[in-house]
Amino acid sequence: MPSIARITSRPFRLPLRGALRWGKASELAALEHVLLEVELSDGAIGRAEIPPRPTIYGETVATVQAALDYLTPKLLGLEVEDTEAIQQVLQGFPGHLTTKGGLDIALWEAWARSEGQELWQVFEPHHPRVQVSYILGIADEAEMLADARAVYEAGVRVLKVKVGRDLEADLARLGTLRAHFPDVALYADANETLSPEEAETYLRRWAEAGLLYVEEPLPIAEVLARKRLRKAAILPLIADDSAFTLRDLWREAQLDTYDILNLKPARTGYTQTLQMLALNRVEGKRAMVGSQALSSFGAYQTALMAFQEGVSEPCELAFHLKAQGSFCPFPPLRDGWLYWEDLAQCRFDVSAFEPYALD
Repeated sequence: MPSIARITSRPFRLPLRGALRWGKASELAALEHVLLEVELSDGAIGRAEIPPRPTIYGETVATVQAALDYLTPKLLGLEVEDTEAIQQVLQGFPGHLTTKGGLDIALWEAWARSEGQELWQVFEPHHPRVQVSYILGIADEAEMLADARAVYEAGVRVLKVKVGRDLEADLARLGTLRAHFPDVALYADANETLSPEEAETYLRRWAEAGLLYVEEPLPIAEVLARKRLRKAAILPLIADDSAFTLRDLWREAQLDTYDILNLKPARTGYTQTLQMLALNRVEGKRAMVGSQALSSFGAYQTALMAFQEGVSEPCELAFHLKAQGSFCPFPPLRDGWLYWEDLAQCRFDVSAFEPYALD
């Protein structure tokens, strides 16, 4: 049985076509991520993209590398199929979500290749296509329209719009998008910016504006207020920040605070993502998959989960369109949809990665 023989990391930087702004003050101007590589004793190699987010998970490129320094000695020598031992190591190290998520994904790919397969052959699709959405950050009108137009021309037909800083400004931006892209569906991500006192007013106005649903309108600590808001049934609520882990999701399911789960394999890996999706199905909830603002390579590995049973909503698999560069050709969208037969053609390009590596 092959064992884990080597774990290495390489920071890289991909510039963006303009910054992504969200929440009260967060901003992302470039993808400063880490490429993780795991090699097994039989030579099989698996990779994953780690996207540290200081303002969300408290992780940076430096903390990712420090976490790997701690975890690597504990993982080396473990058999790749000894999932219990591997998960015990990962779960015994609290926090560091994207580091552990990347390790899990890379180990899945290494195991698949050890078996003579690629990841897309391991995760058989439940449905043949997935509708794709794009994250549209807070920006002035000209910048917003240019961003929306670029992804519209690339085939995107669903936009997730960052909101919550100013209700009237939000409504104006949504109206502008409606006027310029009448065939595009819209939903909102408030990133915990509302207070319990104003939330219902905001949601009613957003519902009147024709939004599909809203993600995390209230602070996660406002558990009872979130439960009441969901019961008010103004707009379907998406759980993201409130469901970072399987443990978080169990709490939210018990409290019945959400309608749709946003799964992000970059922070939960494949193992925990599949467990969360299974729990979500039992609870009768809908699901989508988010790419955590990844390159096309991370988008490919994330998209594999979007084709699993229980994923029913548009999935955030188009952020790579904002990046200036790629090392994994991503298939084109067809009328707003990503097809499995196209996704299966994706491959990591080693030589194309080198210009973006920082070491």
